[in-house]
Amino acid sequence: MGEKMLKSTYKIFAGFLVGALVVGGIANATTSEPAGIKVCVDKKSQAIFLAPANGCSSARTGLTIGAPSIDVKSVAALVTPSVVSIKVTSIAGSGSGSGSIYKTDGAASFIITNNHVIETAVSSGTIVVELLNGDTIPAQIVGRDIAYDLAVLKIARGNLPTVTVGDSSKISVGEQVVAIGSPLGLASTVTSGIISALNRPVTTGSIGSESFVNAIQTDAAINPGNSGGALLDSRGRIIGVNSAIATLSSGGASGSIGLGFSIPINEAKRVIDELIATGKSTRPVLGIFFDTTFVGIGAKILRLSPGEGAEKAGIPAGSVIKSIGGVRISDQVAAIVKIRSYAPGASVEVSVELPGGGQKSFTVTLGSAPSN
Repeated sequence: MGEKMLKSTYKIFAGFLVGALVVGGIANATTSEPAGIKVCVDKKSQAIFLAPANGCSSARTGLTIGAPSIDVKSVAALVTPSVVSIKVTSIAGSGSGSGSIYKTDGAASFIITNNHVIETAVSSGTIVVELLNGDTIPAQIVGRDIAYDLAVLKIARGNLPTVTVGDSSKISVGEQVVAIGSPLGLASTVTSGIISALNRPVTTGSIGSESFVNAIQTDAAINPGNSGGALLDSRGRIIGVNSAIATLSSGGASGSIGLGFSIPINEAKRVIDELIATGKSTRPVLGIFFDTTFVGIGAKILRLSPGEGAEKAGIPAGSVIKSIGGVRISDQVAAIVKIRSYAPGASVEVSVELPGGGQKSFTVTLGSAPSN
């Protein structure tokens, strides 16, 4: 499937389920220790302690924080035990993906991944999770959300190391990141790069079952099989769920070209917590229908949903949305993606070009609806 670019909106290939693997002189140099604070992170509790002079114990992982460049080796050692491989077998075929251990207790653990990784096994089939030590454990689907391309699995194995959740609202373009997953079935693969862009409107999936992502764009190498894996900041905290790549191929699985996309963890966490608590999730509602024939810049409102946020705020039908929450809106997909980055009940500033001319901003309280 070829990629289609419409204004600032990208149709991204997300078929990460199936992957194939084709298989002088020495100069002296001085080295120096990276700047920053050396700490020890407990492998079970993730508590952080200042590192003693003789280094960290076997129960803790050494990490340097506050350094000018990311310590990939330390981040990998800290987080790799919390990232798993996922193998799916169904009537539609077999495939693989990745996941992160999100919560654990004495008896079971919850794992976050992408919906597209496990969706072929929803009706029939098997899902198996492979831990870092090679143990394979059957998994069951707790819940999934097609619109956000997220799913939660549960395995009957407790007291596993979990990922530490970061804050995706505090990341910046140019910040160094690490991706961990199982591209092409190669478990515990670590790559690094930077955040290339934020608030990138990305859609994946077929018509009628699209996923809309207000994505983090990264050049850290992400390949088929990385889906559902972790995008991490310099302290080893998960800031995104790797979900899609752009591809130049006309079909099939393609390798990384430096355009990978992750679901911001702040957006994902709300959905994940709802799925764990109830098996279902919700999405925010602006309360409008878009004019799909509109070809200008922005998202034109065809009509309003009675009683919903946009009508209550006084936005007139025929208006063209120009920005949401201060972020420029280029088309209706960008508007959908930005709205879905908020939680139901949030107050959002929507700036529109009025039907009669002129621009006006409205504060809209978003409604709530079951997510698909």
